[in-house]
Amino acid sequence: MAAAVLCIAACSPKEEQKVMARYVPERFDDFVWENEYVCYRAYGKALEGNPTAPGFDVWCKVPGKLVANERYHLELDEGISYHIDHGNGKDCYKVAVSLGGGASSPLVNGKLCYPATNWRSYEILSEGPKKVVFVLHYPEWDVNGHKVALDKKITVESGTYFCKAEDIYKGDFETMTIAAGIFEHEAEAEYIGEGRFALWEKASDTSIEPEVEGRIGVALYMPGAEKTMRLAANQPHVVCTKTVRPGESLTYYFASCWSKGEMTNSADWFAYVKGFTE
Repeated sequence: MAAAVLCIAACSPKEEQKVMARYVPERFDDFVWENEYVCYRAYGKALEGNPTAPGFDVWCKVPGKLVANERYHLELDEGISYHIDHGNGKDCYKVAVSLGGGASSPLVNGKLCYPATNWRSYEILSEGPKKVVFVLHYPEWDVNGHKVALDKKITVESGTYFCKAEDIYKGDFETMTIAAGIFEHEAEAEYIGEGRFALWEKASDTSIEPEVEGRIGVALYMPGAEKTMRLAANQPHVVCTKTVRPGESLTYYFASCWSKGEMTNSADWFAYVKGFTE
């Protein structure tokens, strides 16, 4: 009987990996994370000044398998670009100097005060087949005369288009307004509610395959947000804001989709976002 029990345990199939997060030293210090629905990356030290890009990059994908490792391998080892769709999505999102698809930054007098560097160190706190939790550390930079540092904790779980962010801003300030948001490209439709919003946009980089790039849906939800607003035209973002004290955790959720997957139109995307946030 004991042998039979051991055999059953040993022969049990391994649970399918539905999430991942890792440092990518082979691609300019990227840090990438994904589940079966979404894929993101944050830029690291090697890309600072080229430009220094604090926002999250959105990788469009068809829901199903994990794609990041395969894309890096094909791009770097075989010269097959991930800017072209080979059947499961592509990188066609433009971040530049912005919050990209869901990062955060102090907001002073209506102006985003981005970190002076990209992320500089990381910790993976836990990882399993359906959930991974990690922290990206951003060293001190000057915000309106105050030294501020950021620890960004991100939780990625299977079964959802949303990832969870818990940002801790530390420094010599008493309180500070933080904006978490989305860089607005060419939005065709929008849903804006209290502490939540979603956009439906044209693909932001039309330099490659413009006729087949489809549309990108992005969204953000901040429980307890003080304001949800669009920033000035010279820094085109929609953001949710909240005032925090040093060391206080700011929680919000960010999401994205691609029109060549399950969410084929803005109505479906907005309905999904409303369902998640309400």
